[in-house]
Amino acid sequence: MKYEDPLAYTVGLEGVALLRSFTGEYDRAFVAARLAGIRRLLDDATLADAGVDVARVPTVEGYRIWSRTYDGPNSAFDLDEPVVGALLDPLPAGVALDAACGTGRMTALLAARGHRTIGVDSSPDMLARAGQRVPEGDFRLGALDALPVADGAADVVVCALALTHVPDLGPVLAEFARVLRPGGHLVTSDLHPERVALGSVPAVRLPDGSPGRVETYRHAVGDYVRAALAAGFEVLGCEEPGVPAAEDAEVPPAATDPGPWEAWPWSLRELVPEAAAASDAGVPAEIVWHFRLPGGAAAAAPPGTRDALPQGAPPPA
Repeated sequence: MKYEDPLAYTVGLEGVALLRSFTGEYDRAFVAARLAGIRRLLDDATLADAGVDVARVPTVEGYRIWSRTYDGPNSAFDLDEPVVGALLDPLPAGVALDAACGTGRMTALLAARGHRTIGVDSSPDMLARAGQRVPEGDFRLGALDALPVADGAADVVVCALALTHVPDLGPVLAEFARVLRPGGHLVTSDLHPERVALGSVPAVRLPDGSPGRVETYRHAVGDYVRAALAAGFEVLGCEEPGVPAAEDAEVPPAATDPGPWEAWPWSLRELVPEAAAASDAGVPAEIVWHFRLPGGAAAAAPPGTRDALPQGAPPPA
């Protein structure tokens, strides 16, 4: 069980904005506005006793509940799919494992590129939906740290928006290395650790109506690298896609209603829009990694591959 306090969150955002100003990013007027904002929040009676006890929900249970709406509008999908797709495009078709496949969105992406697909997930509800989306896929129930896949069976492994639910990256990266052939590629995407730190954690309502959040862990950028190197991977690239900031975008007026718990922290950010904008400045939304196991015949990128990749992404080895 954890405690979520809207007053603490909004004051915290004002604090992040003040830290940004301390390094010279903002002027005296901005600092004065942030301090005035904190005083206003502390005097707001609607926030004084609005805290909520929130259950920590295990991944399987959380995704069972979330499976009904998971494929609804989800901006995270719009950010990682173009980057992951560009990294996969130069790779020859083979056997591809979609680890933590969910409802099969990455499985479909892999199948469209000619791969014979295996999807593994710990949620039977998610697997059922994945099977409907990709009927030709081979879907198996299993955990990321104990994949029901033979050694060296996959040419490519993709794992999207799942590693933040794993407490320790080491065993999972070791499993990915085990099921990949030498020279095989691993592509992962996740919410960026700085977004997790700002409260981007999936919310679900439990059967009794009480609030819960799916167990989520903040892995630093270096945690991914250390786990990958320990498992024997080479690092080929890292992308940090984000939502482009509109030039000269006006900050909206501050909202007065914290909104329902399901809308937290997004509705809370609307209470302090200037602080929220400052806390978001330069912070990516996701992080996408491209790793490769040494050995084997490295796939040569076809002509024009470099131009097709997102800006800053190296072509696959």
